[in-house]
Amino acid sequence: MGSYKMLSCFNRKFEIGEAELQIEPPEDVRAAFNDYSENGNYMTAGLLHRFLVEDQGEVNATIADAECIIQKVIQQRHHITKYAGHMFTLDDFFHFIFSDDLNAPIKNEVHQDMTAPLSHYFIYTGHNSYLTGNQLSSDCSDIPIMKALKRGVRVIELDMWPNSSKDDVHVLHGRTLTSPVSLIQCLRSIKEHAFSASPYPVIITLEDHLTPDLQDKVAETFGELLFYPESECVVGFPSPEALKYRIILSTKRPESRSFQDKESNSQKVKHMPDEDLVGKMGSDLMAEPESTDYKSDSDPQDDEDMDECYRYARQFGAPQYKSLITIPSGKPKGSLKLALKVERDKVRRLSLSEQAFEKATVSLGTEVVRFTQANILRVYPKVTRVTSSNYNPLMGWMHGAQMVAFNMQGYGKSLWLMHGMFRSNGGCGYVKKPGFLMNVGPHIDIFYPKATLPVNKTLKVRVYLGNGWCLDFSQTHFSASSPPDIYTRVGIAGVPADSKMEKTKAIEDNWNPAWEEEFTFPLTVPELALLRIEVHWSMKFRDDFGGQTCLPVSELRPGIRAVPLFDRKGEKFKSVKLLMRDFEGLTHGIVWRL
Repeated sequence: MGSYKMLSCFNRKFEIGEAELQIEPPEDVRAAFNDYSENGNYMTAGLLHRFLVEDQGEVNATIADAECIIQKVIQQRHHITKYAGHMFTLDDFFHFIFSDDLNAPIKNEVHQDMTAPLSHYFIYTGHNSYLTGNQLSSDCSDIPIMKALKRGVRVIELDMWPNSSKDDVHVLHGRTLTSPVSLIQCLRSIKEHAFSASPYPVIITLEDHLTPDLQDKVAETFGELLFYPESECVVGFPSPEALKYRIILSTKRPESRSFQDKESNSQKVKHMPDEDLVGKMGSDLMAEPESTDYKSDSDPQDDEDMDECYRYARQFGAPQYKSLITIPSGKPKGSLKLALKVERDKVRRLSLSEQAFEKATVSLGTEVVRFTQANILRVYPKVTRVTSSNYNPLMGWMHGAQMVAFNMQGYGKSLWLMHGMFRSNGGCGYVKKPGFLMNVGPHIDIFYPKATLPVNKTLKVRVYLGNGWCLDFSQTHFSASSPPDIYTRVGIAGVPADSKMEKTKAIEDNWNPAWEEEFTFPLTVPELALLRIEVHWSMKFRDDFGGQTCLPVSELRPGIRAVPLFDRKGEKFKSVKLLMRDFEGLTHGIVWRL
């Protein structure tokens, strides 16, 4: 008999032993084994191959793939190192089915066209990437940058300021209590970890408050990793494929106009950028300045607040530094509608706060989508998110915004959606935008997310069972008198018409809950839909958290799949997972098994 963990509460006891760690295959798994085995006893590699192709929809699977799966399972379960015509028993087959390494819900490979311009992709984007916590007083460090890059984030934001002696560069959230980190330290970490998770380009968005000498110092630091644009006038963006293993810069080009013109214009329009406003908030934390509708990431503060060296940098710039900017950010003077104007011979990046973006989508929704077809739009968290919380990223993706900038340390449901979207395309950090967001031409309707659309697909999801909580959670996490009562929430995050959540029944006093429940989700825009999965256990006063994941519907593999769950921070549990089945269908309510 195996070892046991004992928990007691007065006169009730429960034990966690081998029996609790073992689970029985659901009926659908038994039926599949019977259908594809020899007399219900053994499954050969040839029969497993048939199962993969016919039942799991893996039309490109080969006999060699099936042999490899059998070999790995035999090694894991029976510790036999050589494959010699072994066959699956039912238990071996169930082990394979419930292995997220061998039977994952989505593929971990890049499969989309990577040769289109950068503006054709959603890009995994961080906001104030150097902060370890809140926006006002947390430490600045290169560690959050390293973590983001290892997760596949492709856009890193740095705020560059001269140090007190103005002979070196610090990275910090300007005019706040955040402690600085050396720019050199940040850049070294970027160089070391830029391509640890993806070969596709890392974009550094800069808020630049430097003198020309310090700009030159920054340019020299990057070396050959930087992509050098051929011309200052960018008429089209290069592709992720063309920029493999390169780092590119995005910021406002140093201005060439005279300082006198700058002062004259500043007397007409006085404003403070939304992201720089944090240090000036004081008692006006909740106030929304009138002039924060749009900005470029390096716009200066009010002229009367700028020091002379910063004015000089904006006026003349550094020639070497200026030539390194691949994605220029620009802000036309005037209205937001003018800022969204598409220029035929020039592309750029525009940044909008989430508040300004929401306003734009109400009155200028089609203009926003049209702008993002060739240009890059970055949306960033509003200034009042001082705790580093985030917003709903679907708001940006529905309108074609490529850079939906997130606080990667701001854990919560919004960040779970971000993680889910960028599990697409092998987790490379670039996801091709749906074709309907890229339709161009005078006689083509621009996509409008709030329009009433017909059902395009119907997704059916069956939740079989779950396992692993007694291994990954400490026993103090549960009631001392009984195992938890576990239930699962399943739903869709997407355009408003598609978004909904459902819930299984709670299975009482069971470490291995088996729900066997099925849910149907009609989808009008499946290309933007994410399958949300959360596990909770019922508690007397407040239900507790047992794991979560988000998966892009467009990438779901049909058939019975093992779905690993993640903790609140998005870190994968070692053991906790669900067994689920995905079905797909088309419009008019026709649903079929794949």
